Order: sequence, then C-alpha cells, then structure tokens
Amino acid sequence: MTSPWYKSVSSMFGLRPRIKALLFFILGVLTLVTILAPLSSTSYDASTSSTLVPNIYSNYRRIKEQAAVDYLDLRSLSLGTTLKEFPLCAKERESYVPCYNSTENLLAGLQEGDVLDRHCEFQREKERCVVRPPRDYKIPLRWPLGRDIIWNGNVKITKDQFLSSGTVTTRLMLLEENQIAFHSEDGLIFDGVKDYARQIAEMIGLGSDTEFAQAGVRTVLDIGCGFGSFGAHLVSLNLMPICIAEYEATGSQVQLALERGLPAMIGSFFSKQFPYPALSFDMVHCAQCGITWDIKDAMLLLEVDRVLKPGGYFVLTSPTNKAQGNSPDTKKTSISTRVNELSKRICWSLIGQQDETFLWQKTTDSNCYSSRSQDSIPLCKDGDSVPYYHPLVPCISGTTSKRWIPIQNRTTSAELEIHGLKPEEFLEDTQTWRTSLKNYWSLLTPLIFSDHPKRPGDEDPLPPFNMIRNVMDMNARFGNLNSALLDHGKSAWVMNVVPVNARNTLPLILDRGFAGVLHDWCEPFPTYPRTYDMLHANELLTHVSSERCSLMDLFLEMDRILRPEGWVVISDKVGVIEMARALATRVRWEARVIDLQDVICSKPIQTMPPAIAL
Repeated sequence: MTSPWYKSVSSMFGLRPRIKALLFFILGVLTLVTILAPLSSTSYDASTSSTLVPNIYSNYRRIKEQAAVDYLDLRSLSLGTTLKEFPLCAKERESYVPCYNSTENLLAGLQEGDVLDRHCEFQREKERCVVRPPRDYKIPLRWPLGRDIIWNGNVKITKDQFLSSGTVTTRLMLLEENQIAFHSEDGLIFDGVKDYARQIAEMIGLGSDTEFAQAGVRTVLDIGCGFGSFGAHLVSLNLMPICIAEYEATGSQVQLALERGLPAMIGSFFSKQFPYPALSFDMVHCAQCGITWDIKDAMLLLEVDRVLKPGGYFVLTSPTNKAQGNSPDTKKTSISTRVNELSKRICWSLIGQQDETFLWQKTTDSNCYSSRSQDSIPLCKDGDSVPYYHPLVPCISGTTSKRWIPIQNRTTSAELEIHGLKPEEFLEDTQTWRTSLKNYWSLLTPLIFSDHPKRPGDEDPLPPFNMIRNVMDMNARFGNLNSALLDHGKSAWVMNVVPVNARNTLPLILDRGFAGVLHDWCEPFPTYPRTYDMLHANELLTHVSSERCSLMDLFLEMDRILRPEGWVVISDKVGVIEMARALATRVRWEARVIDLQDVICSKPIQTMPPAIAL
C-alpha cells in the first residue's frame, strides 16, 4: 500500500517511481559533490597536492558535468519533451541578412537612400530554418595568416567586382584560384596603407603612426572601409578600428573585413543615427567613401560630429579636382572644400592637408559653441540620450554631456567616476571575468583539438591560441570579458553588445577603447552569416525572455552569425539552461552541459545531402 508521503512527493514532481528514484539519486550526487569539492583542496598535505589536486579537480568536474546532464535528461523525460531539428534553409539564403531588403523597402514607400537603411519593421515572416554555408565553404585560416589570405568561396564577390575595385585595392589583393591574398606589410602595402597612416600621423604632429595612442587615438570609426587594409594596419598598431559600411548583396566590404578577422558591422546613416552614443570615437575616417556631406542640411556631417569625441579627428581623403555640377562656378568645388566651409560652423579646425587627404580636429572647448555667429547650427537638447537608429538631427549633440573630456586628457579613474562606478565594484567584476575566461578556455580546448577536425595545415598547436578571432559578447556589461582576453594575451577582438533595455554601459565600453554597439536582441544583428567564431551570452536569455521575445528566433539568429566549428558559451538560470540545451539541439549544435547554470555548444558544418540520381 502506497504511503501518503509517497503520494505527496509523486504529485509534487509528477514522475513515475523509477524516474523519481533516479532524479533523487542525481540530486544526491550533486549534493555530495558540492560538499566534497571544498575538501579536495585541503585534504592533502603539501607534498602530495601538486600531483593529486589536478586529478581530483578533473574527476570532480567530470562528475559534476555528468550529474548536470543526467538531471536535465530526466527533466526532459519527465516532461515528455520532443526535440525536432529545424530544417536547412534553401540555397538562396546562404548569405541572408534580415532587415536589409531593398525590394520590400521600396514596396513600403521608402525613397532615395532610405531603402538601403536597416528596416526590421518591414521584415516579413519567413520559414524558421538553419542557414547553411555555401557548398565550397572552408574553415578560415588561423590568425594572423587569415588576415592576409581568405577563401574565395566564403565571401560573395565576383571577379568583375574585384577587378573594378580600384587601383589601391587591386594593388593590395591577388585573386588566385580559390583564395584572395592581401599583401603583408613587407610587400606593396608598405608603399600604400602604411605610408598613408604615417601621413595622417604627421598631420597630427606625430613622428610616426606608432604614436597615435600618444595623441589620444585608440578607437577609429572607418566609414566605407573598402576591404579592410587600413583597418588591418591599425590593428597591427594595437588600435581598435570599426569598419561600418552599407549592406551589399555581393562584394561586401563588411563581410570581407570580418572574414579577415577585422572588426566590422553593417551600417548606413543616410536617414538614421549610428547605434552609438554621443562622443564615442577618437577618430572618424572616410577614404573615398562616396558620401556627399553637405546634403540634408549637413546632417550627415553632424552625425560624424555627434559620435566624435572632443579633440578627436576627422580624416577625409577625396579627389580635390572632382567636379560637382555642370556650371563653371561649381566645377572646381570639391567635397573637402564644402566640408571645410561647414566645419567652421561646428567648431572644427582644419589642421592639416597633404595631397588629397584633409584632417580636421573637433574643439576641446565646449564654450566654443556659444561664441559662434548667429547663423551657426543650433545645439541639441538631448543630454545623454540612448540613440538606437533614431532619425538624424539638424543640430549639434553632446555639448552638455558629462563625458565631454578631450581625448588627450582621459584617465581610468575619471571614466569610472563619470559612469557612476566604484573602483572596488569594477575591480571585482574584472577579477571575476579573468577567472571565468580561464575556465572557458580550459573547457574549449579539448573540444577544439579532440572532437573536431583540424584546420588546414595544422599539426598540434598549443590550445587554443589563435583558433578564435572574432568574439561577440552578447550582454557585455562593463566589457570585462574583452579586458580578460587582452590580459591573457589572446589574439581575439570582441564586439561588446549592450542590449537596448539593459543598463547602458556602452559609453564606458567605448571609453575603454573597445568595440561595442547597442542592439535589440528581439531583432537580427546587422552582420552577414558566418562572421563570428565565438558567442558569449551571460544572462542574456533571461533578459530576452523578460522582453517577451522568442528564444527560438534568437537561437536561429545566433546560428546564422556563428561560423561552422564556432562556439557558444551560455550562462544563465537553471530553467533557462534547460531550455537552451533543447534549442541548441534544434539548431543542430553539439551541447556540453558544464553545470546546471552553464552550457558550451559547438556548431558543426551543415551541408545539404547530395542529390539522388533517378
């Protein structure tokens, strides 16, 4: 006869007796491991600890992982969960980028350059499927070799686009049978990009381009970056360039830069602001980027001024003899001349010109704006607002911001105070992520070198070194995962994403010299498929769930932007991790549960099965 206690427990868990017994067993193991874990480091004397502790830790972690897996398996079994994989998308969606559909934008009544801007509001409901790579896709070469040589089949660029890409680009690139090769600094690039960077440094008043940091230049927004050669050189100088360019169906500047392991994202500011706060970058660079700066009441130039920090630089390289219009009076007017006329109205100073390159510096004195003439451009009343694809404004932003600090006068303590952070809070978070990174790397290592095929030409490199280059921290907080990667000497860069409805820490991240952006994870991220090696999501799923967004759509989006053989590290609440494990299976990832609050996933290469001959 069944006791009342048994009936009470059975009704509580809703399990059959055998499953219930197994569940209690697993919970018992978890409890035992938790109790014994602290003892493992103190139960042995110093003479034996050096040899026994690693084995104890390894066994403890293995038991802990297995207990967590068994617990989640039992939960799924008790709930009758069925996991059905999403189908693979059709071939035409191999390079699919949501929110950038010019046809749909035209049908919605948009005109001029607006059709090229990001418009998620017009996105039609599409079939939920896993975006697969092209049939000739290959895993990128390891950094830094992958910076100079990429596989032709991984990017959408035609031979005609390559040949028409301009004299500088064709000098710096070689199109081979299945590769695109870029000259390194000991080749032709020495007479091109490196000389160009030195020229800019001299106009600032520096001895060489290696002294950019001494002038306060750490972050550079590169508008219309071409194929990333200038950005690649800035990376070699330990600066942080971010390439931003319009969406292009083929021959994409952004896709090529990311394939080379360089920071980049899709962005157009013809009608909307960049997803960055005011006073974000030390330098804005435009080399023949094709923008007419004086249209739309000069709002495009005002947007550059908005994101440029006090004392920051605007570099414009443009042919000085380019005709503008057909009348004799306008024939000799160049883009740089018109920008120089506008610069006087926004407190910029032209401080240098060499050949076709012009350099302006933004004022460091906010009082400059009150001493201008009556016909000057008005000041905005925006304070420290959070811009997320807001319309462009015909006024000057950021002049009353508490972040108005010249780039030459920055200090870490002042930045923390401005952002309302106590040094001890920041230090504690920094130490936490240094420890977390060690754990991530030790867990990724056996997966990379044991469970997955080696990359072309690799023997047994020290783990994991440079297998991971493009990293996205999807809920970056203070950017301390980025900081930990730098402290540990990892050859990776991080796109630090701050969710729009979370605490806005993006100004702090950018002030630290890191790459970052605001983003709403209820929408697709502005990048091409297969552009990141690793995604990190710490408490992101809980945040997205609170926004009432679809976790299913989020996982499909994560899979879209993740490279084959890429990695996803998810940390969250127990119930959310259980759901994440199920969704990882649906997008065809291999999931490895570390404990009840952490799961690491790897993405295999997805290919269509070969056609069956009839």
